[in-house]
Amino acid sequence: MKKIIYAFICSLALLSFSCKNAKKNQEVKDTQEVTESAEMFSIIKDSSKVAFTAYKTTEKVPVGGEFKEINITKSQAGTTPLEALNGLEFSIPVSSLFTNDPTGVRDPKLLEFFFGVMKDPELISGSFKVENDKCSVDLTLNGETHNLPLENAMAGDSKITLTGVLNLEDWNAMDAVNSINKACEILHTGKDGVSKTWSEVAINAEVMVQKK
Repeated sequence: MKKIIYAFICSLALLSFSCKNAKKNQEVKDTQEVTESAEMFSIIKDSSKVAFTAYKTTEKVPVGGEFKEINITKSQAGTTPLEALNGLEFSIPVSSLFTNDPTGVRDPKLLEFFFGVMKDPELISGSFKVENDKCSVDLTLNGETHNLPLENAMAGDSKITLTGVLNLEDWNAMDAVNSINKACEILHTGKDGVSKTWSEVAINAEVMVQKK
């Protein structure tokens, strides 16, 4: 009888230890899951890049450039890199334009005869929207704000690449297009003898993110 009681007590002790151990393991697992779900991403403010490709002549010859300064005026953390991009607001000083023209002529002409013709010749600004992993930006240019859809791609979890095509007609900026075409009439004349500046501008941007 004593052996039976002893075996029973041992079984209860073993069962109690197993339950405590299982509970402890579950608590550790729950803590790990909470930690993983709490992982957050934020935008690295001084690492963003914005480049563009404009086109001239009927043959659509590309002319590339970039803006050296991008100011992020509002941002918030997110549980994914794209979520961190949602709601981000920025402004770009037009004076930071750089097209790497060795003659030093192109940039001043663009500032005077293109951006200088616009209603707001000093800044381009916008705010990002992310919905169902699709990106767009409410872009303010020439005193008007319209939505520009963007394709996005991730490089690991540290860089977001954004591409799109901006049609200046949508921002009522054809006066600026015609102005720069007239100022660069000879340079924008192709083999067919026609001077043309395209209203489409390809946009390529990079935004770096980091885990918090």
